[in-house]
Amino acid sequence: MEQVVFTNMCMISDGEGNVLIQERNDPDWPGATFPGGHVEPGESFLASVKREVWEETGLTVDHLKLCGVKWWPQEDGSRYVVLCYRTSDFSGTLHDSREGKVRWVPLASFPTLQLASGMEHMVRLFTEEETCEHRFDCSQEEWINIIE
Repeated sequence: MEQVVFTNMCMISDGEGNVLIQERNDPDWPGATFPGGHVEPGESFLASVKREVWEETGLTVDHLKLCGVKWWPQEDGSRYVVLCYRTSDFSGTLHDSREGKVRWVPLASFPTLQLASGMEHMVRLFTEEETCEHRFDCSQEEWINIIE
């Protein structure tokens, strides 16, 4: 049986062309990304993304749309899966967390930021309706965006 690690990430937009980014403190994966994290055992995917966003930003999100999946095989043979969501429905008071600082930036400026590794390609899952999967092809040793 294949072992899988499930995680999530959420692009939150303010309806005025801005998205919420997190400038990660993690030395293993530093840079700008969207908030998210691990799905706990027995936790629903939606509950996990809502919890992670709240923990990392102070915002409560609703009306989440699953907009894509990123995955890759790990050295131990398991598969690492990131479920990508987006929303513009949020409330609460924004705050930083131990994961990193959060701030609003124009979506158009996202590619010019110091991004976490892979985010320059992964952003397509959040912004392009036709892109649904981003995966690592071991045979070609490259990342592939699947459009369907």
